[in-house]
Amino acid sequence: MQIIKTGDAPAAIGPYSQGIVANGFLYTAGQIGLDPESGKMVDGDCVAQTERVLKNLAAILEKAGTSWESVVKTTVYLLDLSDFSQVNEVYGRVLGSSRPARSTVQVAALPRGALVEIDAVAVVTG
Repeated sequence: MQIIKTGDAPAAIGPYSQGIVANGFLYTAGQIGLDPESGKMVDGDCVAQTERVLKNLAAILEKAGTSWESVVKTTVYLLDLSDFSQVNEVYGRVLGSSRPARSTVQVAALPRGALVEIDAVAVVTG
């Protein structure tokens, strides 16, 4: 196993890693809309948070030597499913032609009052 750690995504705020590469796959921790420099949640709605979440994930993917094109599965956790269409628009724009399998669930609460959290599994070649 290889631990993935980058300063371009928020540091782990508990006993976990930003990502782990094992058996040719990267497994990311769930990312919320924390700015990696300030350690604070970004201002704004679910759109602003989703954009930050996906930037955080992209940084972890890059550090592991992979990209959105190699993501095979994501899980999207929403505080309110009525935000789905807005989150989906940002997700589709950022992922471009990549179409990993995805699950989306509504949850009772997320860390730091987040509106959205996303994790990913990606193939790592090399």
